[in-house]
Amino acid sequence: MKRNINIFEFPLNLGLTKKEHETEPGVRKLPDWLRKFDFHNRIDPKNVFRLDAPEYSLDFDEVSKVRNANQIIEYAQKQADCILQNYEKNAFNIILGGDCSILIGNAVALKKLGNFGLFYLDGHTDFIPPELSETGGAAGMDLAIITGTGHKKLTDISGLKPYLSEENIFCCGNAETDDEEYVNQIINSDIHYFDLYRLRENGFRKTVDDFLKMVNDKGLDGFFIHLDADVLKDEIMPAVDSRMEDGINYNDLREMLETLFENPLCFGIEITILDPDYDESGTYTQPFVDNLIQIIKNKEE
Repeated sequence: MKRNINIFEFPLNLGLTKKEHETEPGVRKLPDWLRKFDFHNRIDPKNVFRLDAPEYSLDFDEVSKVRNANQIIEYAQKQADCILQNYEKNAFNIILGGDCSILIGNAVALKKLGNFGLFYLDGHTDFIPPELSETGGAAGMDLAIITGTGHKKLTDISGLKPYLSEENIFCCGNAETDDEEYVNQIINSDIHYFDLYRLRENGFRKTVDDFLKMVNDKGLDGFFIHLDADVLKDEIMPAVDSRMEDGINYNDLREMLETLFENPLCFGIEITILDPDYDESGTYTQPFVDNLIQIIKNKEE
C-alpha cells in the first residue's frame, strides 16, 4: 500500500555551539536549503508542517549543564504537539532538522504514541552525560537524553522518562572510536551498538534485519530512523558540524534505508546536521538529495 508522506520542518540549532567564525550554526537553514534542490517537489508530500525555532543563543543552564536547555525543552514540547496534532496512522514522516537535539521532541511524541524502537545512524554515538561534554551542546548527547541519562529537566519532560528504551535502540556508524571514555558510555548501556567497523563486519543489510527482528520479537508499536549526515564519508559529505574522515557511502546507506522504509512499522526518518553554510555551491547536497529521493521513491514502488 502506498503511504502518504508528510514533511515536518524543525530548523532548530540550539543544540550546537557555534564555531568562532560563525554567528550561528547554519543547520537551521536545512529545510529551506533542501527545498532549493527540489527535495519537497520530488517527494510530493501530502502536507508540510513547520515549527520555527527560537533565536540562537549560547545560554548555559547551570542546573542541567546543557546549553539552551530551557529553550530546547519548550521547543521539544511544541514539536511533540505538532507531530501529534498532525499524526496520520499510515503516513510516512520525513522530519527535517536542525541539529540532533530535535530527536528529543520527536521521541516525546513517539512515547505518547506507544513503545517505539530507534535505528540511530550517526558518525557519533551522542551518548554521553553532560559532564563529558566539552561544549554543553544537546546535539552531542541527544541519544543519552532520550534514554534517560542527564538531568530530569531534559530526560523527564511531562514525566515520560525514558522516551525510548535503551534495549530498543540500534546505534550504528560511530567513527569516533579512539576515545575510550566516550565509547565506554554506550558499551556499558543496553543499546545495541555497532560502531562503523562492526557495522561493516556484521553487514549493512544483516544489521537492519537484526533490528527488524528485534522490533517484531518485542511487538513494538513501530520504529523511527535518525540519520545524521556526518555518518557519510567525509569525501562525500563534509558539510557537517563535526567531521569524521571515515564513514559509509551511498550504496551502504541505500542498503539499510530501503529495507527499513519498506517496513510498514516505520514511522519515518529525521535528517539532521547537513549545514548549507559549508556547501554553498551544493556540490555535496545535490547527490545527498538525489540518493534520498531514489531510496524514498523505491519504497513506493
